Amino acid sequence: MTDETSGERASTTKSEYESATADDGWVDLSQPFSDDMPHPPAVPAPAFETVRDVAEDRINVQQYTAATHVGTHVDAPRHFVEGGATIDELPLDRFAGDGVFLDVSTDDAREITVEDVEQADGTVRENDIVLLYTGWQEKYGTPDYVSHPWLSVDLAEWLVERGVKMVATDTLTPDIPPPRRPEGWMAFPVHRRLLTEGVLVAENLTNLDTHVGKRLEVQGFPVKIRDGDGAPVRFVARRR
Repeated sequence: MTDETSGERASTTKSEYESATADDGWVDLSQPFSDDMPHPPAVPAPAFETVRDVAEDRINVQQYTAATHVGTHVDAPRHFVEGGATIDELPLDRFAGDGVFLDVSTDDAREITVEDVEQADGTVRENDIVLLYTGWQEKYGTPDYVSHPWLSVDLAEWLVERGVKMVATDTLTPDIPPPRRPEGWMAFPVHRRLLTEGVLVAENLTNLDTHVGKRLEVQGFPVKIRDGDGAPVRFVARRR
């Protein structure tokens, strides 16, 4: 590589890069990672800080602090299972494969049932990544986002019986949302049922409406956190 070529690449602007990659066939399913990400009440808010500024230090460097369960992320079994597999122990093929996008959208924060999934266009198969569009992605960053639809325990069992590898939603959690939980509630039955059987859980996805009823290649590789109970993910999808 010549110095001239290197210089040309280094000067590529954000708009030029986006233009060059706009037609590559990939769909971004991830919410932006920032200090205003919605987060459960029991989880600390993320924090970002500029520790080096290019105007003064000739280099930009950011530092961030965030829980493993904010923003678009995936839960490892260790999140709820004592001795369960951690993020760094899981094989890479658990985070990629055939994805089926199902429209279970609703105007109400209510339970999503087996019937809702069975009536949606698309067929759930063994080893699928199941992406459930509830309609709540549009509320991300608003006060309404925290009170969202949730999966029934029967639906969690139904998904386990079909041998899926991951369940992803456009909500904070597949379990009943914080505002609807009784005081002291720590049951998390949907998380526990899925993760106990090795079915991974992904939360806070977006753009799930763009391919409802379709099957796409999905990839969502997490940060390799040692002994991690979860990790941020850049989820993407494309037609094969």
